[in-house]
Amino acid sequence: MNLFEKIFNYQMISRLEESGVVALTSHERTWLKSVLKHPAAEEAFAAETLAKLRGLLEEEADLETDSLVTEKAKSPDKQVYHPLLRPLRRFMRERQGIRLSYRIRNGRTMESQSGIPYKLEYSMVKKEWYLLWYHLRNRMYMATKLGSILELEAEAPADGVYEEITAKLDQSVGLRKESSVIEVVRTYNRELSRILYAFSCFEKEVSYDDENDLYRIRLTYMREDAEYILSKIRFLGMRVKVVEGRHLRWRMADSSARALARYGDEPEENGGTSPDAEMEKHIETPKASAPGS
Repeated sequence: MNLFEKIFNYQMISRLEESGVVALTSHERTWLKSVLKHPAAEEAFAAETLAKLRGLLEEEADLETDSLVTEKAKSPDKQVYHPLLRPLRRFMRERQGIRLSYRIRNGRTMESQSGIPYKLEYSMVKKEWYLLWYHLRNRMYMATKLGSILELEAEAPADGVYEEITAKLDQSVGLRKESSVIEVVRTYNRELSRILYAFSCFEKEVSYDDENDLYRIRLTYMREDAEYILSKIRFLGMRVKVVEGRHLRWRMADSSARALARYGDEPEENGGTSPDAEMEKHIETPKASAPGS
């Protein structure tokens, strides 16, 4: 393994982060150059930032995918990058309130609603961005699609209101959070980057046990995202196992028991012979011809 290829070396990543150093591989620079060519880059970056990044990457090789990848029957992306993300992040950074008009499910429009922005989330299932915010008049925790927001502007909250509301929301969200530990089976250590990518949209901490050569990933997630995480664990198959997290362990054991109840007895009915072996019995093996025939 190339020790300078940080994509496959978590120990190097963690040590670089501790020292405040960021190392980029040539693959990452090439990938970034291709990303900056996407139309959404114009909305994702300020004009001067985009021009500077493109200038720095001008000498990098282009990512040639036309001859390698063929895209077929792809569902359209709803939101690659929404233009409201930048102003909302600025409002939260400056601890500003918001006044917004938005459309609800029945088609009605709620106009000039005051609130406190709390967090921006991307739904991996619905492929859409959401604003999590507190409705000041109704005293409710809201989740609104950015695509449903019609108008948005900053609004100065009363003294201490922003801090009070966000503290309450932190406490409320904290009660809905769960944590589990997923261990990478040692045989698949080289696939760590792929495994981490599967959980890329969740808070995680990776620890490495030098003595046993084991990676462990501690995931922190909202309770309602547990089923999505389970689907990723099943997708990874033999590469990982859940070592902490009562709910995830129980759900994996339950789904395994159900699968065994449905399929586990079939081999015994055939005398322990697999279906492939049964088929081979009925295939006639050509007889060897006699010498000279």
